[in-house]
Amino acid sequence: MTKRIRPWGYQDSIDAPAPSWSLHPDTVAVRGGLSRTGFGETGEALFLNSGFTYDSAEQAEAAFKDETDHFLYSRFGNPTVATFEQRIAAIEGSEAALATSTGMSAMFASVACLVQAGDHVVASASMFSSCYVVLTEILPKWGVTFELVEGNDKKAWSAALSKPTKVVFIETPSNPLMEIVDIRMVSDLAHKVGATVIVDNVLASPVLQKPLELGADVVMYSATKHIDGQGRVLGGVVCGKKEYIHGVLRQFTRHTGPSMGAFEAWVLTKSLETMSLRVERMSNTALDVAKFLEGHAKVKSVRYPWLKSHPNHALAKKQMRGGGSTIAIQFKGDKSKVFKFMNALQVIDISNNLGDSKSLMTHPSSTTHRRLTAEVQAQMGITESTVRLSIGLEHASDLIRDIEQALKKI
Repeated sequence: MTKRIRPWGYQDSIDAPAPSWSLHPDTVAVRGGLSRTGFGETGEALFLNSGFTYDSAEQAEAAFKDETDHFLYSRFGNPTVATFEQRIAAIEGSEAALATSTGMSAMFASVACLVQAGDHVVASASMFSSCYVVLTEILPKWGVTFELVEGNDKKAWSAALSKPTKVVFIETPSNPLMEIVDIRMVSDLAHKVGATVIVDNVLASPVLQKPLELGADVVMYSATKHIDGQGRVLGGVVCGKKEYIHGVLRQFTRHTGPSMGAFEAWVLTKSLETMSLRVERMSNTALDVAKFLEGHAKVKSVRYPWLKSHPNHALAKKQMRGGGSTIAIQFKGDKSKVFKFMNALQVIDISNNLGDSKSLMTHPSSTTHRRLTAEVQAQMGITESTVRLSIGLEHASDLIRDIEQALKKI
């Protein structure tokens, strides 16, 4: 048999010794999960292949038996996706992570892999509309019951968790009203009945809140938001213990197929390198904008965790490292005035996305949460005068000036 010739420049790679100290999360965001090929590339390699080859039929059999470390098929795992998973897990402080195609596939899979007919789920009442639909419409079709709890009333949470519960799902801060749930309190109550606590941490990001350190079992993200943060790709990720990620969740996603593509994983891996810089800048600017809005005569109320007026300000300060990039604004006036204001903006874009480098505004009642009934919207505090503002990387002075000139037109 003719010996295969290596491509020019390829050398057997030698792994450098690992640092003898624990790296800072900002360093992990740059170097976590890095595995160079024999070409010695400085950046992370992009493996766009769908499948993998084996040296022998015996090796293929061993790989499918999990008796050897070998990628099988990119729906199950891929080197580029694995790099992203290892890096985000290291940043989050979890044992493992699993990447998915979107944030909603991460949310759905994280819950669905744990429940079956007859199981019960308890969740915080304020949440993104698609999460609400999954818990209140889709899972009940499988015979899974649910109960929603408002706020941080310990008695209410205790009552909801007085019956056998499989999963507790928390969205904090919530989208769009920035409600804060006490992760430690709910986790302690949930664990008494053996429930798995899943936290949707998308509005805080791994930079500003660490749910696992507060007692949660699982944390999930729409990686489309702050993790990418530049409006380029869709993605989701779930972080937790190896037993859950590899023993439960990966078995579910392997056969249902919500896999992240290699290109998306590569973009997100590179995005992690600048995530803390972006999120900290956006959070600082958001506080400046929130303070300006709070004092304006045409604004009824402003919801931002770092404002003292926020009903859960003390709790936010306790479990978060910053207020985040999202502001909920309640205007004085009806929907027509709100639309007139939004249409007058010259820097801020109208978009239903968030966590982006560009500042974006949406009207939840008619867009992101329009799937919900008027009654449910009202229960969440969403009115026709509510807007959600996602602060980007523009200078605070320009954003305030843009808002100020638009307010003058209503």
